[in-house]
Amino acid sequence: MTRLHQQLLYIAVLAAALLSTDALSIIGSSDTAHKQHVTKSTSRRNFVQFGLVGAATPTLAANAAVDAQFKEVGQQERPPEGETPFSTLSNGVQIKDFRQGSGAETVQNGSRVELTMKGRLLNLNGVIFYDTKSNDPNGFGEGTPLQFTVGDKSVLPGLESGLVGMKKGGIRRIIVPAEVGYGAFPGLEPQPLTEVERRALDSVVKNPRRDQTVMFDCKVERLK
Repeated sequence: MTRLHQQLLYIAVLAAALLSTDALSIIGSSDTAHKQHVTKSTSRRNFVQFGLVGAATPTLAANAAVDAQFKEVGQQERPPEGETPFSTLSNGVQIKDFRQGSGAETVQNGSRVELTMKGRLLNLNGVIFYDTKSNDPNGFGEGTPLQFTVGDKSVLPGLESGLVGMKKGGIRRIIVPAEVGYGAFPGLEPQPLTEVERRALDSVVKNPRRDQTVMFDCKVERLK
């Protein structure tokens, strides 16, 4: 080995030693910075995760409450304080008044009525399958009331019996079991007004394994 080669080798070894010392220093400081970054990132991630969970909790609770309302409707042993209980008619229909209405005239067999109403599927936790506001040919969002004569056999018999005794302006919740509802009379009114509502009702009515009980919230707009 020549003297020049020895000098070059010595310089290379010295340079490697110096680089190793600097590298250790840099790695140490970099590792500390990395740990700090990871800690901060983890803290931010935890904050976002728990923040989102915290923000979502009221919504989840509200949805759970809505689901519970429709699962338990008509089944309460005791009504909530200040509310009247459901009454059960001889055909199994359950009714509950939210507003009595006014006037001397009441819905009876032969009465001509106009109703604004919504129908819900209890088996699907209250999914709406009928809404008179969906029948809105003028596009003003007011909808068109359902009109019929009680006893003309155009409407579910369970719904008709649940309307008896109501007054103009009255609001009543009516729970109709399958035997006097769509289970036995799938072609009677009220029928869904949109494709989405139709699919919702069919998913229950055309599936014999599902509970076909439905619920209507009705308001008597006109009565004669």
